[in-house]
Amino acid sequence: MAEMGSKGVTAGKIASNVQKKLTRAQEKVLQKLGKADETKDEQFEQCVQNFNKQLTEGTRLQKDLRTYLASVKAMHEASKKLNECLQEVYEPDWPGRDEANKIAENNDLLWMDYHQKLVDQALLTMDTYLGQFPDIKSRIAKRGRKLVDYDSARHHYESLQTAKKKDEVKIAKAEEELIKAQKVFEEMNVDLQEELPSLWNSRVGFYVNTFQSIAGLEENFHKEMSKLNQNLNDVLVSLEKQHGSNTFAVKAQPSDNAPAKGNKSPSPPPDGSPAATPEIRVNHEPEPASGATPGASIPKSPSQPAEALEVAGGTQPAPGAQEPGETAASEAASSSLPAVVVETFSATVNGTVEGSSGAGRLDLPPGFMFKVQAQHDYTATDTDELQLKAGDVVLVIPFQNPEEQDEGWLMGVKESDWNQHKELEKCRGVFPENFTERVQ
Repeated sequence: MAEMGSKGVTAGKIASNVQKKLTRAQEKVLQKLGKADETKDEQFEQCVQNFNKQLTEGTRLQKDLRTYLASVKAMHEASKKLNECLQEVYEPDWPGRDEANKIAENNDLLWMDYHQKLVDQALLTMDTYLGQFPDIKSRIAKRGRKLVDYDSARHHYESLQTAKKKDEVKIAKAEEELIKAQKVFEEMNVDLQEELPSLWNSRVGFYVNTFQSIAGLEENFHKEMSKLNQNLNDVLVSLEKQHGSNTFAVKAQPSDNAPAKGNKSPSPPPDGSPAATPEIRVNHEPEPASGATPGASIPKSPSQPAEALEVAGGTQPAPGAQEPGETAASEAASSSLPAVVVETFSATVNGTVEGSSGAGRLDLPPGFMFKVQAQHDYTATDTDELQLKAGDVVLVIPFQNPEEQDEGWLMGVKESDWNQHKELEKCRGVFPENFTERVQ
């Protein structure tokens, strides 16, 4: 019996809610058709407009702040990789190695501290600020429904009073419902009338505190980073002074197919096989000037020490063995350029630059521009964003409306999703460009 009673109450509630929705819908239709007057409050409507504007601005600020934090994290990773590279190339017997390693550690800690303080003093405050909007937005919507209920009860009561045959019982009941609806509406209306202007005025102090925190943190970060950079510069200056008098000779391994001739580095073979790998030798004592070598010394720039880099006899294909297009590359590869520059120039002349070939594929999405690969994970914060994992390949396409593109954001579809669905509307989304690297 208790169960049946419970079901009866539930069914009664459902029926009551359905009836309320129907009554509100009818009232709204009559108001739109001009057959029923609508209670207006212009001051409250202005407060609602301010609320919506404040919510839009806050949401945008939160999104941009998250993008800024993601960029700080990406810059931290890039800085860490760069310092790791310096530690690897720094020879154990070079002076200042321990100092350079310590500077790299402090650099890493400084980036981590900066990111964490931004989260604590800006992002969390931003999240707390926006956390109050959903409840108020829900109450504004509820107030609107209660206003419709009040108008509907008022119209019903007025119609009973003006009827030719008056039913006092119905009139009394309608009056009771009207008083009840008016009380519920006014209670909600009074609370919102007080809260909305206060919330609107609070935005000034919030924006000031947020941007002051970000500016102060960034200022301190750059001050400390400047000190570390100066210390690293001092270490490298000391290294330069100690090793500045040494001569660094550069020799190229002769090719098996071509005799050594002159001092030019070999051009890449016509068949595209790898060029000879240059061997770099550090010579701590200058070679005697009288020592005749096939090569000539590299011209010195004003910033070079008195001892020049010496280039041992490189390899050069025999005259007449060059293919058309190789002549310009060979002429450019003079003794004043390292072998790697000559190889790059030759590859460019011969049309072997990466990405210079390959026509567009028919299975790519319309408007496809290029491919990028995610270097870091990215968690989407909105429904129009792509969720990325490091290694994901994204096919970049143009925005349907270029005015909607924000700086630093691209539109695309993950290659795996496109190959599976072939539906742009279902798969495309925006993502931060700085989380990716162009691969094609």
